[in-house]
Amino acid sequence: MGQITIYMDDDLEARIRAEAKALRISQSKLIAEFVREKIAQKWPPSIAKLAGAWKDLPTSEETRASLGQDVPREEI
Repeated sequence: MGQITIYMDDDLEARIRAEAKALRISQSKLIAEFVREKIAQKWPPSIAKLAGAWKDLPTSEETRASLGQDVPREEI
């Protein structure tokens, strides 16, 4: 596992310390999770622009309309 040194202002460090304490995890784990979320694989903008490009496709509501009613859930 690698190590990285980062520099931050005192306010940010205090906020990270408080958040890690509240979540009961290390500051290192908290920062690693933030980084992981930030660089998670996402659809590229060119793909996101395709949303709604196919006018002949039914909407999700239209597709679900033919599925009928869901059965009632059992109570536990």
